[in-house]
Amino acid sequence: MTMSFFPSRQIALYMGKTFLTRCIAMLAMLVLVLQVLDLLSEAGNVLAHQGNGEAQLWHYVSLRVPQIIATFLPFAVLLGTLITLTTLNANSEVISMKAAGLSAHQILAPLMLVAGAIAAISFSFNERVVVRSTATLLAWQAAGFGDIPPDSGVKANVWVRDGDDLVHTDFVVGRGNAVSLRGITIYDRAGGNLIATIEAPRGHREGNAWRLENAKRFDVGRGSFDTLGSIVIGSNVRPDQFTLAHVDADTLSYWELGDAIQELRAAGRPTAELEAARWHKIAGPLSTLLMPLLGAVAAFGVARSGKLFVRAVIGMALGFGFFVADNFALAMGDLGAYPPFLAAWAPFLLFLLVGETVLIYTEE
Repeated sequence: MTMSFFPSRQIALYMGKTFLTRCIAMLAMLVLVLQVLDLLSEAGNVLAHQGNGEAQLWHYVSLRVPQIIATFLPFAVLLGTLITLTTLNANSEVISMKAAGLSAHQILAPLMLVAGAIAAISFSFNERVVVRSTATLLAWQAAGFGDIPPDSGVKANVWVRDGDDLVHTDFVVGRGNAVSLRGITIYDRAGGNLIATIEAPRGHREGNAWRLENAKRFDVGRGSFDTLGSIVIGSNVRPDQFTLAHVDADTLSYWELGDAIQELRAAGRPTAELEAARWHKIAGPLSTLLMPLLGAVAAFGVARSGKLFVRAVIGMALGFGFFVADNFALAMGDLGAYPPFLAAWAPFLLFLLVGETVLIYTEE
């Protein structure tokens, strides 16, 4: 019976339920505190746009909360682990379970199962909710918290070079020949000097060029405006220069990011940073599986020895050490010092071995 990872259904349900409620409570506390602090810093910017009010503040909160949840869910699981195991140890419940013949791995098994379920939910939540809210929030911020196009797949604040000229567009919507541009400004330059600017509210692909509607030209030398109406420009500018000018991994799902990486490769563009981010979309949620293992040091050892607090601190240090190593590895991946797979998975595999080594050495 003791060879099973779940020798007692009652104990497994009790520990799993206790752990889950602690994780939810810690996540709610973190989200509430961090969202209040974030709103205090951004409320002025949101309300600065004419016509914005309480409804826009709540809209900002609805877009920001998913990001906070995705970022701090592993922290919440770590804190939930430490509180759960410290309480069980202080009440001598861990000693009772070990006296009944359960090993350290069997005690942690219900927590690992719940952490695995949280990781699966986290991945789905990131793919379905977080990437969309992030893309919308970035586009809204780029528009000064004003109106943004309602279309999906919006990219904001894109710059493209056309020979000596520079093309800026507030929003890019769509892909391929279906790309449409909003808020276009063309900086007409010769020899590095600005000659004129052309502005148009919208534009779309037409043949091998771009048609701008209601265009106006400002001549720098004369200091006057000319109404151009509908014009065709940019025969050397491809649609992918707008759609791939800035690929933000945080605004794309795992599969969408894979398609963007393939397009960048076909265009001869570097993709190592995006490949690391794509791998991390899996490794990030799976980091919740490490938290019960890294926090397990708080569960074992005699509570009355006076070292329970020290054990909890050690567990917290191991957990936060993982987050530091994870961010460091991603930074090295961005710089090209680490291969993409290593940048995403090395901290996870390293701390998995560290956690198992500590657990086996001290308890098994």
